[in-house]
Amino acid sequence: MPTVNRPSRSAEATFRSSARLKELMAAHFTGVDRAAREKSAPVAWCTSVGPVELLRALGYQVFFPENHGALLGASRVAGEVMGRAHALGYSPDICSYLTSDIGAYLARKSPLTRYGLSGAPRPDLLLYSTNQCREVRDWFEFYGREWNLPVVGVTSFRDLGEVEDSHVEAITRQLEGLIPALEAVAGRRLDAPALEQAVERSRTCSDLWRDCLNSSASRPAPLSFFDATIQMGPAVVLRGTAEACDYYRLLKAELSERVTAGAGAPHRERFRLYWDGMPIWGRLRDLSTLFASLGTSVVASTYCNSWVFDALDPRDPLRSMARASLELFIARAEGPKQRYLERMAHEFSVDGLVFHDARTCPNNSNVRFGLAQRLRRASHVPVLVLDGDLNDLRCFSDEQARTNIEAFVEQLEGAVPATAGGGHG
Repeated sequence: MPTVNRPSRSAEATFRSSARLKELMAAHFTGVDRAAREKSAPVAWCTSVGPVELLRALGYQVFFPENHGALLGASRVAGEVMGRAHALGYSPDICSYLTSDIGAYLARKSPLTRYGLSGAPRPDLLLYSTNQCREVRDWFEFYGREWNLPVVGVTSFRDLGEVEDSHVEAITRQLEGLIPALEAVAGRRLDAPALEQAVERSRTCSDLWRDCLNSSASRPAPLSFFDATIQMGPAVVLRGTAEACDYYRLLKAELSERVTAGAGAPHRERFRLYWDGMPIWGRLRDLSTLFASLGTSVVASTYCNSWVFDALDPRDPLRSMARASLELFIARAEGPKQRYLERMAHEFSVDGLVFHDARTCPNNSNVRFGLAQRLRRASHVPVLVLDGDLNDLRCFSDEQARTNIEAFVEQLEGAVPATAGGGHG
């Protein structure tokens, strides 16, 4: 589920803050790599929405393999290396982040070389949460066997309707059970004030990132989905740090300026769309440019909101971490998902919804059990389904996608009274 750091070279917006973003991401990668090489701090791998606050509080440097997976997709290295993992018995039908990352390790090939790294930094411990999918555990256990390292984690509930206190209590107990293993590798005891501080910073980062995303409720939207997949980097890899909070204060101020100036991303906003599902990393620029050429802004997404954690509370760190992990959209049942999407469609005044049916990511594809059709009937908002994948571009047809997107926008032209200033109310 994580993001990739590279400059936006499409028809989308450009941001002054992007220079700072590049500095932060480079410092993140080189810092983890230095700690791994020099043994100056313990290093952990963590799933993107896993319990990173425990690691921050114990002084770990943290690497996020899903972020590496996104980099592999965006740089299109994924297609060159996935076959190495398939040859080991990892099916082409499972998460292409997993097969891309393991394939890159086996091929000794990584886009992290642009930061001076030879590949993903070697950890001392791997920490997962299956609140997203089972693949993350299988992914981490590959490296646990390969390097003879401890692999620990949380086995989460999935397909939840209401999040009950009993669910929260069960995950809290698992988080508590992780602490001795994390302390043993770190060589220190968990300090309660340090954990509270990490949770407080995660919550602040979450609130600021939500404010940035919510700026696109304005017309025209100052931040598109395609821009947000780049700008979300610190929310993923620096959650729990002061640096992430500082960055989103900077970005929020710039977005406020853009709203006041009426600067949209893209510049011409005839229609407004919502994107559900994973990005198609190897086609971000192409899709961004196509939508912009059609005067259509993808103003919000389920994906980018996955790093908004309203439940986090430093006064009750472990229980709030448990609740936040269970309230994730991806961990919920169809009913809560539909209500969430209806609310988002209303709050962002969208003219249509785009569902990406990612071949290797069924957990983050929401069109396989009739949700898109139910949503269309309930909200009367047109729906487009795009077939593709997060990393495996063999599952994506450029020609078919272009044809379907152009036809969808043409459908909107016949149904929505678009204006030069934005979509309908």
